[in-house]
Order: sequence, then C-alpha cells, then structure tokens
Amino acid sequence: MAPDTPQTILICAANRSDQEPLSLDMEVREIQNGLRRSREQFIVRQQWATRPKDLRRALLDYRPTYVHFCGHGAGEEGLILEEHFASAEALAGLFKLFADTIHCVVLNACYSTIQAMAIAEHIDYVVGMNRDIGDSAAIVFAAAFYDALGAGESVEFAFELGRNAIQMVGLPEHLTPEL
Repeated sequence: MAPDTPQTILICAANRSDQEPLSLDMEVREIQNGLRRSREQFIVRQQWATRPKDLRRALLDYRPTYVHFCGHGAGEEGLILEEHFASAEALAGLFKLFADTIHCVVLNACYSTIQAMAIAEHIDYVVGMNRDIGDSAAIVFAAAFYDALGAGESVEFAFELGRNAIQMVGLPEHLTPEL
C-alpha cells in the first residue's frame, strides 16, 4: 500500500441486552481522538449494534486494514455480536476471506484470546484478551493503541503502549491483552 493511501479502521461495537452495557461510545471517541492527528492516514468507519451480517457487509463495503471489535466475549462460546455468538472457527473463516486487506484485528472483549488465536492463522496481527477486562482498562488500552498508530508507530509498539497505559493508570489488567 502506498504511504499516502489512507487506511481504513472499521470499529464494530456490540452490546448484549441481557448483560450490563459497556461504554462503547467512550471507547470509540477515544479511538477517534487518538487518530485525530493523522486524519490523512486513517479513515474511521463505525458499525454499531453489530450483528453477524453487519460485520460481513462492513468488511465487504469498507475493505478495512484494521478491524476493532468492542463488546462482550464469552470464551469458548465466542464473541457476542448483538444476540449471536460468533465462534472462533466462524470468525477465522470470515477473516481468512479478507486476509489480503486486513493487517490487524483487535478484539477488545473479555476472554477473546480463543478467537484471536484462530484469526491469527490468517491475519498478521491479532489482539485478544486472556481474561475478563474492565470497561476502564479496555478504553485505556484502545486509546493508547490508536494514539500510537496515529503517531505512525508499529502494531507491536501500539500494543505495548496500550498495555503500559493500563498499568500507568493503576489498573491491574495490563497483562490481559495478548498479541
């Protein structure tokens, strides 16, 4: 990809009606603020109340370089896309179809390491959470991760900055994100 060609970041957000709602709007705002200084480099697209077909359509429509999922995860059961569970196998199969354009997937959801490992078979960089992560820590991680990307840093650097940011604010979950 040419250096002056903008890259698309697709943010997919999903809450589940029978669980405590997450502050997804705050997370999305922090991501956008982190990328503010690099608007020429990134285009941010949002998909709210993401269902499986919404994710599929957004991937087709936007052909993103980065996909950021914020919402609930349920370990072996999968990521929660509104009222549906998306299994590791199903997500890996979907992302395999878009492996030519997607460089990084961030699953900012509890217990999403299982899905991250499956997706990583096809995508260069995948971040998952190895246990429960609180709303505050998830937002802090996302803000710092995209601060770094917006500043032109690598995914590895962005990941480490995100973990450090959690630790800097005194939250105990800095080892929860895994790359």
